[in-house]
Amino acid sequence: MGFNLSQIDKVDHISKEDFVNNYLVPRKPLVIKKATETWPALHKWTFEYLKEAVGDKVVPLYDSSKADPTKPINASAAEMKFADYIDLIQTKPTDLRIFLFDPIKEAPKLLDDYRSPTDLMGGFLDKYPNMFFGGKGSVTFLHYDIDLAHIFHTHFNGRKHVVLFDYKWKERLYGLPFATYSLEDYDIEHPDFEKFPALDGIEGQETILEHGETLFMPTGYWHWMKYLDGSFSISLRAWDKSWVIKAKSLYNLTVQRKFDNLMKARLKNKYMDWKEQVAIKRAEKALVENLPR
Repeated sequence: MGFNLSQIDKVDHISKEDFVNNYLVPRKPLVIKKATETWPALHKWTFEYLKEAVGDKVVPLYDSSKADPTKPINASAAEMKFADYIDLIQTKPTDLRIFLFDPIKEAPKLLDDYRSPTDLMGGFLDKYPNMFFGGKGSVTFLHYDIDLAHIFHTHFNGRKHVVLFDYKWKERLYGLPFATYSLEDYDIEHPDFEKFPALDGIEGQETILEHGETLFMPTGYWHWMKYLDGSFSISLRAWDKSWVIKAKSLYNLTVQRKFDNLMKARLKNKYMDWKEQVAIKRAEKALVENLPR
């Protein structure tokens, strides 16, 4: 009884041909252990180095509490100087995280410290890639990325537990309508399968990311992450070649997001209650019908 989790494939290096045929085209996750061996960041990006580069900037912080239906999904829980936050996550556990803040914009010299894996694929999007910071024990709730990009997610200065589920499990994961996240009432590490029976038997993959390792996360993958140490990551995003995926991304970023925010603002808890009821009904239906096949 429970999730059926297998280990994500890990390799030291991989050729473009093997990557495209065995991971990119079939959209299968992969960890590349030594993709960063030519990155200056592998050795330069210590906590002290980042503090010197960005330390005085006040940043928004996010916790693991359930989303407030009266606020947008990315509403912050607190603010703190970046340097003070880095000191915090090095000294004690905390559920406070940084995301949607880009240190590289504040310190463009960081652009010289990493390399996009253009030897494996094209279509990389960001001049200023996203960085994510978390204290020991902090959790990124289960979701998929709204823009449906492929992600190369590299971790630094610690370990991170990652659990992935293919997009096809959306209904069984109690995915909420008009959203990219699921019900927040179950714990990925210790789910209540009696209360949420549709979770039982779901197939997924997991890994522990170590310093310098890169996770390839294909488009649409649901992901849950837990910082096992105070540490940080950088995500490089690339388009999928499918125009269907690109059209869905555009819809998510415009129509779906605007509609969802409008309904939250107008109906608040009533709207959120409806979304949760729909998620539960869809999950129960998918379980009865033994979906996905």
